[in-house]
Amino acid sequence: MIEEVRSWIDGAQRVVVLTGAGISTDSGIPDFRGPQGLWTKNPLAEKMSNIHYYLADPEVRKLSWQNRLSSPAWNAKPNAGHLSLFNLFKRQKLHALITQNIDELHQMSGIPPELVIEVHGTMRKVMCWDCGMRAPMQKALDRVRAGEADPKCRECGGILKSDTISFGQQLVPEVIDRAMRVAAEGDVFLAVGTTLQVYPVAGTVEIARDAGSKIVIVNAQPTPFDEVADARFERSISEVLPAILGSASRS
Repeated sequence: MIEEVRSWIDGAQRVVVLTGAGISTDSGIPDFRGPQGLWTKNPLAEKMSNIHYYLADPEVRKLSWQNRLSSPAWNAKPNAGHLSLFNLFKRQKLHALITQNIDELHQMSGIPPELVIEVHGTMRKVMCWDCGMRAPMQKALDRVRAGEADPKCRECGGILKSDTISFGQQLVPEVIDRAMRVAAEGDVFLAVGTTLQVYPVAGTVEIARDAGSKIVIVNAQPTPFDEVADARFERSISEVLPAILGSASRS
């Protein structure tokens, strides 16, 4: 099957990729719903990801800031899976990369930001819930290190949060529209490290299939779309992607 999928990639002109948390676990960033997932091991972490709890409870915000401070993502680097997708870009076959991740490791691998569709935002920026101000996250973290447990917006005094989409928070319509549009434009649709349970993003698989794309799923756990996939791999992402896409060094 590796050889067959590689032939699909070689013959494709436009590959559309969807990635979830599973692609970043080999970089030391835990996923959410897996056996060792962040929410599996700590249900309170899911509560901190809910915008209603976050806005209403200062204690939830204080704990969230401490979690941001100690996030393994700050020291994470792109792994073999990320670099294989960068190789797909270098081969001029990557049409678009839709990601549910907030770590920006795809951009760090060398993939141009304009090809990356971040449906859940980025943890590397902070935003004010009240006035919409945005700034580098590290500036806010420096204030936490200096003793501010729940730093406020310096422009309006509002609540600061990471520039990510929390549960209960509306997705950005323009971003979702673009993700749905590009899903229909590829020859091969590659879903990597995602359970394909969260809509509307999971719907990109249906859109791609209806448009005639080959569907390839690489994920450790079963997904609702396994039966309609043309190929399905449960092996390590860092092994499978270099095998079907080729490997690359960051440049």
